[in-house]
Amino acid sequence: MRIEVAGENALIIYVGEHGEAGVANRVEQITRLLRQQLGADLIDLVPSYASVLVVFDMFRCDHLKVRNAIRDVEPLLTDDASAEGRIVTLPVYYGPEVGVDLEDLARNADLTTDEVIDIHRNGEYRVYAIGFAPGFAYLGDVDPRIAAPRLSTPRQKVPRGAVAIADRQTAIYPAVSPGGWNLIGRCPTRMFNPDQEPTMPVQVGDIVKFDAISRDEFLALGGSLDD
Repeated sequence: MRIEVAGENALIIYVGEHGEAGVANRVEQITRLLRQQLGADLIDLVPSYASVLVVFDMFRCDHLKVRNAIRDVEPLLTDDASAEGRIVTLPVYYGPEVGVDLEDLARNADLTTDEVIDIHRNGEYRVYAIGFAPGFAYLGDVDPRIAAPRLSTPRQKVPRGAVAIADRQTAIYPAVSPGGWNLIGRCPTRMFNPDQEPTMPVQVGDIVKFDAISRDEFLALGGSLDD
């Protein structure tokens, strides 16, 4: 691990290179262990693909204390698969009225739309990072057969719950926002709700699976077909 100063009350831990075996697992462990170790001294922990940003309360501790805490947790890291995050299953309606890019993606991949859906829903996706908006979880890795580049012209408005693919990542839009990912379905589960605890159904290190549901099931679970 490499530790660098990221501000007057922040350090960043570089765990390795994105794509290296075990890096995401170690990011999840470091985040969990530092939360236990530092407790009220923390303002925020921001895990990413291969790093963790540690923001601390400078009135309670300093860089040295946090750096020592990081060094204390390093020997506790393990490659044991049992240290990995939870498995979270999220429902997805893959209907053509919400999967507006599904047909084009299938045509470009020389697959049928049903084949694209089957490949996507049968995958297992690790939560690598959360951002650019609260609840926007970057999930990977998408099967290369259905990987697709971002749209050349982003949409000004992508609906909440839209399930999308960009390159070898997939994600669920937590709120209405602009976006250039390929839309293949919609999820009724709220990916960010500030009135609930926890505010998000997934966290970095979790494994996400998708469960294909019907239009009626989607609506019964609170999904919306409004654009």
